[in-house]
Amino acid sequence: MNETFELLIKDHPSKQLIINGSKMGRISSGRINTLKLDKNQFIEIMNNESINIKFIDWYENGFITDDIEKIRQLEIYKNGSIYIQSLSSMLPALYLEPKAKETILDMAAAPGGKTTLIAALTKDQAAITACEQNPIRFQKLKYNIEKQGVSNCYLIQKDARQLDDYFTFDSILLDAPCSGSGTLDLNRENKQFTKELVDKSIKVQHQLLSKAIKMLKKGQTMIYSTCSILNEENEEIVRKYLDLVDVVPIIPIKDEHLQVVESNIEGVLTIAPNQYYEGFFIAKLKKK
Repeated sequence: MNETFELLIKDHPSKQLIINGSKMGRISSGRINTLKLDKNQFIEIMNNESINIKFIDWYENGFITDDIEKIRQLEIYKNGSIYIQSLSSMLPALYLEPKAKETILDMAAAPGGKTTLIAALTKDQAAITACEQNPIRFQKLKYNIEKQGVSNCYLIQKDARQLDDYFTFDSILLDAPCSGSGTLDLNRENKQFTKELVDKSIKVQHQLLSKAIKMLKKGQTMIYSTCSILNEENEEIVRKYLDLVDVVPIIPIKDEHLQVVESNIEGVLTIAPNQYYEGFFIAKLKKK
């Protein structure tokens, strides 16, 4: 096990659950891109190709499969009609509850999985702004936006912390850069996961969330999420801003495979890693 990871979760109330889950292999999952393909067409193609898929209960266009390599060979994958995405990664966009005609900001958007899901959920009728500062990741974001047929999205190659303060949005998704502690495979050595990475992530998370709250219209909601299970990157970040925002309670999805980690803030959701889900944190916040 990574020594840094073990040290950081040594007092976590769900320590053993997290450790056990971080040693499991993860099943593959994805979603139908409803901007290009409807569910009946997808089912017909899967049947014709004898590909095994199972739809998930909490999102009608999401599925799991043990035939992921077969799916990657299909034209509907190559042309962006389906998107391979982890189940946990779908949840922030779904909990955002985006609506047509809204102005929506995705602050750290690459590679575009959540951005394009927001577009699909709003039938490409929301005005989405997607930011990514890294040039290589920005090109990946641009590629996925175009591949999935999203037209109502304004891409900005810029650090979202540097956006002008006159920008305001009806809704914001901040899937913040993080240590990735919820995605670690403890069966493998991971030298990239360090205390320095966690500390750097925490600094950026504070700056991004502070900026998000400034740009969010009063009375409107945003999502703050990470693929981390560490309190330092999750609850402790949110707690600093509770004088500016209220926590909108999240009702966990109904799934027998979902395991929820104990949290010290009521209404947020921390998902334990396991065979089906990456470790993930989601908080829905309403600006006072």
